This record gives sequence, structure tokens and C-alpha cells, in this order.
Amino acid sequence: MVGRAASLLKSRRAVAFVALAAVLTAYYFSVDSIPRLSVWWEVALLSGALMPAVFLFDLLLLPLARARGLLPTALAFAVLAVLAELGDLDVLADFAKLAAVTFFAFWFLGFFEELVLLVAVAVVIPFVDAYSVFRGPTGNIVEHHSSLFNHLSFFFPLPHERDDPRLGIPDLLFFALFLAAAARFRLRPGWTWLGMIAGLAATIAIDVWAGVSGLPALPALSAGFLVPNADLIWARVRRREPAQGQSPD
Repeated sequence: MVGRAASLLKSRRAVAFVALAAVLTAYYFSVDSIPRLSVWWEVALLSGALMPAVFLFDLLLLPLARARGLLPTALAFAVLAVLAELGDLDVLADFAKLAAVTFFAFWFLGFFEELVLLVAVAVVIPFVDAYSVFRGPTGNIVEHHSSLFNHLSFFFPLPHERDDPRLGIPDLLFFALFLAAAARFRLRPGWTWLGMIAGLAATIAIDVWAGVSGLPALPALSAGFLVPNADLIWARVRRREPAQGQSPD
């Protein structure tokens, strides 16, 4: 019975993955056939539909976070992303980047044997990201080397927009890392995913409302990881409990 249930879960994930890939592919290639939207409708589309759909891939791939061969898989997708960029296959390059970063994050999580180390990173990284965006290399690259940033980011197309919103590679990395950590350390993966999506949505809304050129995303991702799991993190850190090999629900 357990084996049958596990097989059914895998098949459902596979069907969901294929369906999601088909829907997003159709959207990416037909986005400009959608009528032009007002700014706040664009915010609603981006934060309420497009971004959750893209990051749903991370949730569907989560059972592979403990698989073997994660680093070679990440490198293979990175090579595919480069080749797709060279061939002007923007959509393929976009999702190859997402896959490469996600599998790399799953592999990189293996270096965090204790939850306290990851919590320390989650606390510190928002300040590093904020400095980088406002005064450091990220802001400089976005402002003066936009073509380079385009290669090092994931774009979310909106109808008839020439300058589509983007998330940098580090944002993709930490989304996958925090999500996989929530599963590995037996926290709340589902609520973590929702928390990070909500944090990104709030960041987008604040960005548009304030009329700024861009806000750091990692503070929202860190909050999305820490807040829904605060009680469990406190209990794990007090006991200094190591990661377990338990698969996520």
C-alpha cells in the first residue's frame, strides 16, 4: 500500500510537471497576444499567477533534493542555458537557468549539516543583498551593464512590456535552498514556499508603489523561510539537531 501510494504521488507530480511546463510554454510564446494591462494588473499577474507558477517547479522537484548526481545535472543545465543564450532561444535559456540553479541549490544544501548554519545565512544575507543592490555590484551591473544582468537573471514576461521584470540568479538559488532546507530539516516546506511567494509579491508591490527601480529580493525570501518556521527553528537550534534524511510530504 505504501509503495502504491508513493508511485501514485510520483505519477501525480510528473503529470503536474508536464502540465505546468505546457501552460508556461504557451504563456511565454503568446504573452504579447494578451491585451496591454495597467500597472497594478501587471503586478497582480506577476505576483499572483506568473511567479507562483514558475516557482511551483521548485516544489514539484523537491523530492529530488536528496538525489545523487545533483551537481553534474546542474552543470548540464548550465551548459544548456549558455547554448540557448547563444542561439537566441530565450525561453529555453530562462528555464535551463532555473533548473541549473535549483539543482545546484539542492546540492549545495549538503554543506549545511546543522540548521543553525542556514539560519545564520538567512539572517545575514538580506543585509548583504540590500547593500549589493543599493550601493554594491548588483546595482552597478543593473544600471550600467544591463545586458550582463539579462544573462544572469530569469525574466518574467508581461504583455507588451519591453523591459520585463527579472530576478537574479542568487534569488533563484536562495529560493530553492530555503525550500529544500525546510524539507530536509523537517520544517514546513509548503508554508515556506507560500511565505517566500508572499514576500516576493510584497516586494513587487512596494517597488511599484514607491516608484523605485528595483528592490532586493533576498530579505523577502529570508523572511519567507524564517517566519513560517520560527517555532520549529527555535526548537531545532536549541537542540542543535542535524538534518535528517526524511523525504518531504
